[in-house]
Amino acid sequence: MQALVNGIRMHWRETGRGDAVLFVHAFPLHGGMWDDQIDRLPQRWRWLAPDLRGFGGSEAGEGDGPLAMDLLADDLAAFLDAVGIDRAVLCGLSMGGYVALAFWRWHSDRVRALVLSDTRAGPDTEQGRAWRRELAERVRREGAVAVADAMLPKLLAERTRRERPEIIDRVRSMIESTPPGTLVRALQGLADRPDSTDLLPTIDVPTLVLVGEEDATTPVSEAEFLQRTIPDARLVVLPGAGHLPNLEAPEAFNRALVHFLEAIQGR
Repeated sequence: MQALVNGIRMHWRETGRGDAVLFVHAFPLHGGMWDDQIDRLPQRWRWLAPDLRGFGGSEAGEGDGPLAMDLLADDLAAFLDAVGIDRAVLCGLSMGGYVALAFWRWHSDRVRALVLSDTRAGPDTEQGRAWRRELAERVRREGAVAVADAMLPKLLAERTRRERPEIIDRVRSMIESTPPGTLVRALQGLADRPDSTDLLPTIDVPTLVLVGEEDATTPVSEAEFLQRTIPDARLVVLPGAGHLPNLEAPEAFNRALVHFLEAIQGR
């Protein structure tokens, strides 16, 4: 499906009907990372998985400036307008979590609940920003393969990499399908993102924090900080998964998500 959103044509996947759940994908992937949720979750909810600006089937728009988290959040607000949704549950993973927090900053009245998976509230360290700048330079020279080579070991648990080559291939394919210009702009936006820690105590909607037990990029300690700082947030640690638990442990991820949604139904 496609719709005109903030001057770009945005692509999304959708199934089900009922209360809306908006999946926000990680960098450097696209909305296809949520296929195990879109295809398997109960159809009594409306599941939507858009490709963020420049990723997957969505247009990047004009210019070559950073893909700021605020810009991506504003795109999602306009997307909800385009598909006739007033309020939604936002489920963001990694960069998707950064976008979800930016959405809360500017569009909190449209958030019914939050699911924050394998993400953090704080900004990059100086070392992290330098790594993103160096990776962006590699992308300019080598293309998207540079991101795949650099990030695959960080995204998946060691056991996943050792025993499940089909997931490696799936993730690599999504990364390498992304235009190099989008990867560079997104790396800039990620490096420049503000500290969202101040937002956490203001979150007054039901919140679920999910994290892969073996996530080396945003470890369990980051999820525990979110759970402690967001009022009444719930934490679920997913065994055997790394930074992408919705791909590595979809049954456990889906079960935790459905349990949370059932608990907040009618609120």
